Amino acid sequence: MRILKYLFLLILLALVGVTVYIATQRGDFKVKQTAVIHSPRNIVYDYVNDYKNWETFGSWMTKENGITFTYPAKTMGAGAQFSWDNGSDSGNLKTYYSKENDSIRQMGNFNGTKATLYWKLKDTVGGTIVTIEARGKMDLMTKISTFFSGGFNGMVNDAFEKSLRNLDKTLAYEMKTYSIKVNGIVQRNSGFCLKQTVTCRIKSLPKNIKIVMPKMLHFFKKNNLSMSGKPFILYERYDRANDIVIFSVCAPTSEQIFITSGSEITSGEIVPFTCLKTTLTGDYSHLKEAWTKAENYIRDNGYTPNFAGKYSEVYIKTIDDVKQPSKWITEIHIPVIPKSAPTPTAILVPVTSTAPTTPSAEPTVAP
Repeated sequence: MRILKYLFLLILLALVGVTVYIATQRGDFKVKQTAVIHSPRNIVYDYVNDYKNWETFGSWMTKENGITFTYPAKTMGAGAQFSWDNGSDSGNLKTYYSKENDSIRQMGNFNGTKATLYWKLKDTVGGTIVTIEARGKMDLMTKISTFFSGGFNGMVNDAFEKSLRNLDKTLAYEMKTYSIKVNGIVQRNSGFCLKQTVTCRIKSLPKNIKIVMPKMLHFFKKNNLSMSGKPFILYERYDRANDIVIFSVCAPTSEQIFITSGSEITSGEIVPFTCLKTTLTGDYSHLKEAWTKAENYIRDNGYTPNFAGKYSEVYIKTIDDVKQPSKWITEIHIPVIPKSAPTPTAILVPVTSTAPTTPSAEPTVAP
């Protein structure tokens, strides 16, 4: 019995000693990992900048099947955030600074340990050099729990390495896997919608769609409204000469809904028209090619564009439906005059720079 007491005392003293040793170690940490991502810098930036994409490459997220993600209305750019929880692990991230195609700064909380994350992107031959750096301070429980797993720095470094490898593989496949199909002439039905109209430079079109579309979806969720179809973009005016585009982010409704005066969101009506339907299955970076194929089909098959109508993009499947960009589905609708219908004299008048024209100069991006 006396020997057992001594053994127990020795074990207890050893545990106390290890605990004191761990507790007196520096809690500060700094981890950096760099890798070459074989995709253009703007593609890498856009993908990382949207938290909804992190499920496809974040190593600590993809390995847990039971993890639950919570997303607010804003998931990209400064002020964006999201959180996750799987019962035993939880955390959140918030973006405090982002410079387009260059850098991102985020604050994270991982099971109580806070850290600042820095992303830096630089061009290189064949892709983009991506550097992730994490700085922070561990609490006592994190020190103890990670001490027996090779240390906190080693765990974070391993997570970063795997995440960058996942990011490279994801972008390499998802961005290059797509298909375009010209479906033919269809009839766009009438209806009602809520919409928000924005005027901007053509270059800023994708960025503004990214900002406005989540707001529209959040408005529906906040007010317990139901969409009667898929959200879409209407191009009210596309003026290349003056570098101006006016577009509306729309969400269809089963009946007309009246909005309080002064709101950015207004009530609208969907006008029926005959159009050429073209379907892109894949990332939005291929929309320009899809628009071009649609235009060529109209020209080669003797159809006349109906400039009295409005060009549109309907987002059938987005990141909210499926995380893989290769599975996103976007329909392009270009108004045309049916061959059996008489051609109105007004349509034969030369189009001026203020008339709506096919928005194929810049690919658009949905949420």
